[in-house]
Amino acid sequence: MSEVKEYKLFIDGEWVASESGETIDVVNPTTEELVARVQNGTVEEAQRALEAAEKAQKQWKLLPARKRAEIMYQFAAEIKANSEELAKLLVQEQGKLLKVARGEVAVTASFIEYACEGARRIEGDIIPSDEPNEQIWIQKVPRGVVVAITAWNFPLALAGRKLGPALIAGNTIVIKPTSETPLATLELGNIAQKVGIPAGVINILTGPGRAMGTALVESPITKMVTMTGSTPVGQQIARAAAQNLTHVQLELGGKAPFIVFEDADIDSAVAAALHSRFDNCGQVCTCNERMYVHEEIYDVFMEKFIAKTKAIKVGDPMLEDTDMGPKVNKSELDHMAHLVEVSLKEGAVVATGGKKLEGVQFEKGYWFEPTVLTNVTQDMTIVHEESFGPILPVLKFNSFDEVIGYANDCEYGLAAMVFTNNMNTIMKCNDQLEYGEIYVNRGHGEQHQGFHNGYKLSGSGGEDGKYGFEQYLEKKTFYLRHTP
Repeated sequence: MSEVKEYKLFIDGEWVASESGETIDVVNPTTEELVARVQNGTVEEAQRALEAAEKAQKQWKLLPARKRAEIMYQFAAEIKANSEELAKLLVQEQGKLLKVARGEVAVTASFIEYACEGARRIEGDIIPSDEPNEQIWIQKVPRGVVVAITAWNFPLALAGRKLGPALIAGNTIVIKPTSETPLATLELGNIAQKVGIPAGVINILTGPGRAMGTALVESPITKMVTMTGSTPVGQQIARAAAQNLTHVQLELGGKAPFIVFEDADIDSAVAAALHSRFDNCGQVCTCNERMYVHEEIYDVFMEKFIAKTKAIKVGDPMLEDTDMGPKVNKSELDHMAHLVEVSLKEGAVVATGGKKLEGVQFEKGYWFEPTVLTNVTQDMTIVHEESFGPILPVLKFNSFDEVIGYANDCEYGLAAMVFTNNMNTIMKCNDQLEYGEIYVNRGHGEQHQGFHNGYKLSGSGGEDGKYGFEQYLEKKTFYLRHTP
């Protein structure tokens, strides 16, 4: 058996062991084998990282934004140079397909490159004053120390999404990945050292959220918290940050409706629905979580969709012909089984799948069948509770008003998908769907120049594009009076 690698904490440009002397096991969800151990960091080490970031930020913010971008372009280039190693590490810790992991590494680098492109676009305003011989200047300045808390489904990409704009804006950062999938993110510390990012500008910590995470959020040193994760955790962070009125940006849960109108291109909608439910084993916040199909095309659509679902190949994520890998851990796997059990008790019918996978190939790991539920009604648990896994409830509808009512009957408001070739229907959906992100005639998947923004309990603040970049900047106003 190969030696298990142990990672330390990355604080102030150095790798340091936690004073707790404790470690956390990172387990491969495909094999249940130990991949690595990471530090079980303490509150004191969180404080040390914040102080290092605060000190470094005083110099980092003085660099011209273009100079910061030059450094970060090198950082992105080194991520790409280590693409295959990082991708394989993502597969080991998270269970995603190797081809998806390669894409995640590429997206991580491009998030940073996109932020670099904005270095010359940090623009303020000059506004006329009501007083003579006076101008009003509004300047955009960095907030200070940013705490980034990331989720386990796309850990490296989420780190890049936050790290890029934070640093280009002139902030420094303390990143806390989840204990399930911290390894690829920790490797960013080695890359930071290699390209010469100043000590303290990037810090990476591992440890318990209840202690270390709370300490990071509650500290007066922290000037912004950006978090991707579950809604309950986001609510806890918002409450903790309120103590110092710290700016909070949250990207939380979703229950995206996938609506197929009677005039849709059926084959295109089937392909998109399949991808948007089972991509990354359904562990995507914008995934197709509940599907509404017009009664006129329901039978034809479902025949094609179920056939495609049954053809999904579940197995080793390292193999190129695998379509879906395992769930991230046993708790998540058990939750899938529980959701199906509850759905059946409430009257749903399993059209395909519905249980944990068994057999020699699946003796180890956390495997669940691609599952489609029919005979579903709007009041069922599965229509409202985020599954975050390969389970899809399908409902019929017969009118625009009915399906919009169903779609908006949800505490979340992150993403929605609509398939129709009727422009009037598209515009009405735009007006009436209560979601921050709407995909028309395509599956999920945001772009860097867009704005990833949730309504209701799906979060606040938003990420990506020029509007997301604004989250990392404060405004400072000067009233400048001069002699005539």
